Amino acid sequence: MMQVLIKGLGLIGSSLALAIRQAHPDVTIVGSDVVPATLDYAQQSQLVDDVTTDFSTAAVTADVIILAGPVAVICDDLATLATLSLKPQVVITDVGSTKQTVLAAARPLQQRGLAFVGGHPMAGSHKSGVMAGRADLFENAYYFLVPGLAPKAAVQQLQALLVGTHVKWLTVTPKQHDRLVGQLSHLPHVVAAALVNQTQQALADSPLGLRLAAGGFKSITRIASADPTMWQSILLNNGQVVTSQLQAYIDQLAAIKAAIEQQDAPQINAFFAAAKTTRDHLGPEHLGSLPNFFDLFLNIPDQTGAIADVTQRLAAAGLSLVNIHILEIREEVDGVLQVTFGDAATRDQAASVLQQADYQIVRRN
Repeated sequence: MMQVLIKGLGLIGSSLALAIRQAHPDVTIVGSDVVPATLDYAQQSQLVDDVTTDFSTAAVTADVIILAGPVAVICDDLATLATLSLKPQVVITDVGSTKQTVLAAARPLQQRGLAFVGGHPMAGSHKSGVMAGRADLFENAYYFLVPGLAPKAAVQQLQALLVGTHVKWLTVTPKQHDRLVGQLSHLPHVVAAALVNQTQQALADSPLGLRLAAGGFKSITRIASADPTMWQSILLNNGQVVTSQLQAYIDQLAAIKAAIEQQDAPQINAFFAAAKTTRDHLGPEHLGSLPNFFDLFLNIPDQTGAIADVTQRLAAAGLSLVNIHILEIREEVDGVLQVTFGDAATRDQAASVLQQADYQIVRRN
């Protein structure tokens, strides 16, 4: 019987445990955590079969080891594992938000011929802790795989174990991963936090202050509510990438600041025009679809209840949507609705259902 050891039973670790249990009820799951209350809850709720505070002893008998703590802890755990007599065929993986640091920490294990597969599920929640775990947390989310030197069989074994997550796998190098998440996740979190802090200081003497914050301000600063300890670890471990990207962002701010000071109207216009063009062209209809997502684009009338009619027809046919996006709606002119599915068969069934209801399919990807 396969034994899986999960070190760290927070949101991600507990959700992986639930997804594994759902898909593989015969797998024995052992949970390890430094918080006794977390282990008590995990065992009482049958999230795991057994719990331990002795990570090293449990690791020796494990067939799969999942490291689900912060990046700094993951690196420490890898150093510990490198000193142990693990099973020769053990598969070790992590869920850390940076990968170059983690893969470097895993090198001693790989040099011993042990399989380490870097991983990073791009999913989360505003909730945290073991009680926030959900088996469907990762459904249709991207899950980065960073195999490094791991054999293909180890990667396939990990994917089979995590089949219950229903994720979309993307294989990248450590450098590619850190650059992508740095620009699209780490830098925006720094920017959002800086804007909130600067606004708090700027309006500290105002009787209204942040009580007026709404709309655009709240939208672009939502991610500033993230866990400070987690982001401390992320930035310390992806510092070289983020500082470079942050400098490029600072240069952009300096350029628009200079244009405002110099009353350079053409430069100010060009600054916003370039951003609008790029932002308006985000999405698969312009940039192309990522693998494992399947889209329909259909004309939809500017009428009350039109979108609800589409979703109700798909639900009645038992077809599950991954995402829905309005690309364009103009008064008295049909707009375009993008509906995304997890596989080609579901997309094609949806096309048939909607065409029978006289919806015009513009194209499918």
